Amino acid sequence: MQDSQIIRTEYSDVMKKSYIDYAMSVIVARALPDVRDGLKPVQRRTLYDMYELGIRYDRPYRKCARIVGDTMGKYHPHGDSSIYESLVVMAQEFKKGMILVDGHGNFGSIEGDGAAAMRYTEARLAKITQDAYLADLDKDIVDFMPNFDETEKEPEVLPVRIPNLLVNGAEGIAVGMATSIPTHNLGEVIEAVKAYMKNDDISTKQLMKYIKGPDFPTGGIVVNKDELLNIYEAGSGKIKIRGKVEVEEMKGGKNRLVITEIPYTMIGAGIGKFLNDVCALVESKKTSDIVDISNQSSKEGIRIVIELKRGADVENLTNMLYKKTRLEDTFGVNMLAVANGRPETMGLKKIIEHHVDFQFELATRKYQNLLKKEQDRKEIQEGLIKACDVIDLIIEILRGSQSVKDAKACLTNGVTENIKFKSSISKKMAAMLRFTERQATAILEMRLYKLIGLELEALMKEHEETLKNIARYEDILNNYDSMAEVIMADLDKIKKEFARKRRTAVENAEEAVYEENKIEEQEVVFLMDRFGYAKTVDTNIYERNKEAADAENKHVLSCMNTGKLCIFTNTGKMHQVKVLDLPYGKFRDKGLPIDNVSNYDSTQENIVYICDAEQMRYARLLFATKQGMIKKVEGNEFQVAKRTIAATKLQPEDELISVQVVTDNQQVVLQTKEGYFLRFPAQEVSGKKKGAIGVRGIKLRKNDELEHAYLFEEGTEAKVIFGEKEVTLNRLKVAKRDGNGTKAR
Repeated sequence: MQDSQIIRTEYSDVMKKSYIDYAMSVIVARALPDVRDGLKPVQRRTLYDMYELGIRYDRPYRKCARIVGDTMGKYHPHGDSSIYESLVVMAQEFKKGMILVDGHGNFGSIEGDGAAAMRYTEARLAKITQDAYLADLDKDIVDFMPNFDETEKEPEVLPVRIPNLLVNGAEGIAVGMATSIPTHNLGEVIEAVKAYMKNDDISTKQLMKYIKGPDFPTGGIVVNKDELLNIYEAGSGKIKIRGKVEVEEMKGGKNRLVITEIPYTMIGAGIGKFLNDVCALVESKKTSDIVDISNQSSKEGIRIVIELKRGADVENLTNMLYKKTRLEDTFGVNMLAVANGRPETMGLKKIIEHHVDFQFELATRKYQNLLKKEQDRKEIQEGLIKACDVIDLIIEILRGSQSVKDAKACLTNGVTENIKFKSSISKKMAAMLRFTERQATAILEMRLYKLIGLELEALMKEHEETLKNIARYEDILNNYDSMAEVIMADLDKIKKEFARKRRTAVENAEEAVYEENKIEEQEVVFLMDRFGYAKTVDTNIYERNKEAADAENKHVLSCMNTGKLCIFTNTGKMHQVKVLDLPYGKFRDKGLPIDNVSNYDSTQENIVYICDAEQMRYARLLFATKQGMIKKVEGNEFQVAKRTIAATKLQPEDELISVQVVTDNQQVVLQTKEGYFLRFPAQEVSGKKKGAIGVRGIKLRKNDELEHAYLFEEGTEAKVIFGEKEVTLNRLKVAKRDGNGTKAR
């Protein structure tokens, strides 16, 4: 057994190093795309595996399960779901500027429906992927590295001819950073790349003459055109996008709004949420102009129809949709990618610069390899041409040789010792032969039909062609302009075949402004029954049904319909609810659970007090808790915008039992569960902030707790029932706060 060595080190140092290693692994090997090919490792490996399996665009589709399994087994050992998800996204036209995979079957929908299981769907490479992403892989133009178990080789980067990072964009969440790059128009990007190659001092502003802005597959309108320059220079910012709304006239003078394009950010569940948001605007009476909404979208495209009342203000309603729903949304741009092995946020010009450098690197390696092949071919051709001139001598050497080795030695070095010649002249001529190793091999393998006149002529033409190719390749490798011309010619071919019209409009639009329907302010009565169902009714309706309303409802109070109600609960929280969010109507209407319109949770909390927020502003509130703590708090402390706040601080195991409006000339009576009463003037209760615990109101005996806090005016009679006894509060002896209290007799 070997002696183990224990290395003592600071635990925090180990954690720090381990976490940094993990973070960099996620950043470089999982979440972020490479600036050169614009692909994440899982995408690169999936496309390369399809290429290796021969699933080309002109061949039959293959099951996605086969592709996923092969990719996972050979290159990407991180689970099948991540591979299949990336395969699906590369086949979805509504997510990618250019689809890289041609899918067959259910690959999901723009409305968020998921793709079918991989055992049902099929796929093959798209034509652009084969032509512009995987071409020339066999020409050794990119480096290959071992896969995870070193049984296969995989490319470090694909030889992508177009700036895929811009064309298809990218989304990814790493550790401590995220990337979000919008899609762009292929034709515009290619023109920008060509402009950079002609003048590498070109500015971002000049590049934007070619690239107008993002081009989302869902169309829509970018409305902050003037901000795009700063976004593209810095590589980060916010792009505002709107859906496209058209107005269609209907019979009877009515109109309807038809949404034909949506913001890119609305893809998936966002469409369903938009429909719900529009319904909510109608339900909350924000608008009364909408009659109906329907989603008539199909394979042909998006079509969301909103039918309007006659005489509806179309412009105001459209602006309301932009303002109150995700029909206008923000796309956060953060152009982060891996460059030279490190994550880097890059502007538009920097991305194009990296792309062009990569193209020159690819072209250099490609033409170096092609040049070497042509030079090898030239060497062989020259050997064969030379051999044809002395073919009789070569035949004599071959016939006089005992072995191939002897013949080869004679052809390459003029060694004649082991060969029989017909004459000394032939021997002298043979001694002068100096063919190269490759030429000698070609001569020995040459077939006799090559000596036919036409074949010799073809060989000469082939040689001329080879010399032309060598001259061309050398020119490309030695001249920047020649190489740039070749790269630009390739880009033009790709543009001609695959470019399409821009889908997203780019403009400067005014801020969406709409006028809300002014609600007539009126006094209403809030009613809530013991089951938590709440509603508001007109004051006249309440007066006519006052007896029944008071008997059937636990909470009854007057308030303004434009105001808010404050709900204090036993957990020390205060929830706010807008009165307008509550249903307004008939006395016998059921109402709506108060949980539905506020953060109040009836399963976890009990309501202690409900009051009108505006009326509470000028009052003071008396708080009392189960453990006997009390305090006075100014009502204006609860004038907040948040829907829920902590109304008071509670000790462990404590609960709020009472909140009441209090004045200094009132008397306070605290009653415990065991029947102890303590009376003292309200002036003795200290004023505190809402975040304070308060002061002790009564000394509690063991296992006793405060049950009620009563208030009454000095000089008035106040009676309460405790158990079966009637207790007259104003006859209790006046004591000091924090006393023991007296037991009811």
